[in-house]
Amino acid sequence: MKKEYIESGKFVGTHGVRGGLRVQPWCDSPEFLCQFKKLFLKDNEGFSSVKVKTSKPHGNIVIMELDGVNSMDEAEGLRGKVLYIERKALKLEEGQYLICDLIGVNVFDADTGVLLGEISDVSKTGANDVWHINRKGKEYLIPVIEEVVKEVNIDENKVIIRPLKGIFED
Repeated sequence: MKKEYIESGKFVGTHGVRGGLRVQPWCDSPEFLCQFKKLFLKDNEGFSSVKVKTSKPHGNIVIMELDGVNSMDEAEGLRGKVLYIERKALKLEEGQYLICDLIGVNVFDADTGVLLGEISDVSKTGANDVWHINRKGKEYLIPVIEEVVKEVNIDENKVIIRPLKGIFED
């Protein structure tokens, strides 16, 4: 089942004396996180929204100001908390998937229909992503390229691939 709120980053420190926050983004880029004006925090009661006053990339982090956070002490109280994006606010293009949606999806061979394993992790290499396929306790690395990935159907918990020669031959 797809999560309604997606983990998107973590408050890792303060910035300045007026309540600025340093955020470690867990997105493709700091710029991606900066496009959202409403984010969410989770506590024992559930999720609550926070309004983003400003956000800007600063190297590999985001400098952010939130409505209602006006001092360094208030900002320090958020250190370590995780930020969430509401799924319905995400606009993914065709062929784009959230890593959290791919984890646990079954992977099948396009030619034989045999279950090859399930996706256990995704690595970003720059040229293309790499899926980590767990099969009987062993990990296999599959490049996410057109020649290999034939179909992705998250709703049916199924990915169909044509593995490169030799990958699954033990």
